[in-house]
Amino acid sequence: MKLNGKVILASGSPRRKQLLEQIGIEFECVPSDVEENITTDVSTDLVKILCKKKAVDVANKCKGQYGLVIGADTVVSYKGKTLGKPKSKEEAIEMLTMLQGNKHQVVTGVALVFPERKVTLVRSTHVFMYPMTHEQIVSYVETGEPMDKAGAYAIQGRGAAFVEKIDGDYNNVVGLPVSAILKLLHDMGIDV
Repeated sequence: MKLNGKVILASGSPRRKQLLEQIGIEFECVPSDVEENITTDVSTDLVKILCKKKAVDVANKCKGQYGLVIGADTVVSYKGKTLGKPKSKEEAIEMLTMLQGNKHQVVTGVALVFPERKVTLVRSTHVFMYPMTHEQIVSYVETGEPMDKAGAYAIQGRGAAFVEKIDGDYNNVVGLPVSAILKLLHDMGIDV
């Protein structure tokens, strides 16, 4: 079944945009105005709430113009603490100091909003980081890369140097589990 209307990505993230382009989906970007306030330490619930809010916000802006709105939210969870995007260089240094030499979880929620229904999915990936010196952390933060990334690092950028291995979907860590989205759409009989 073909969608009746266009696909809209409810995000201004260049990484999410690149992932959708990579798998050949035609779409438009309409960033959501929803604030990413972290109000709970339960990362699965948090990403479900935020991704749905983002997708519904954009669906309301684009009434009658879409067949599917894709909203997503990614957080990093370490020892029960949810880490979003750092608000300062100091907070980025704090986050990376916690994560270095340890295993953490990257959790992404995706909301698929159709004119007649809403579906959400959540994917989780474990990331193992090498130990880092304070100097390495400060030097990395000074590049500016960590400042708009959950957990203060980019696995697809310079942050890759500090990732020992992952257990799960790499694209989920980047910010959008595209294979899980396509599988869900396929299972629903939807061709994009």
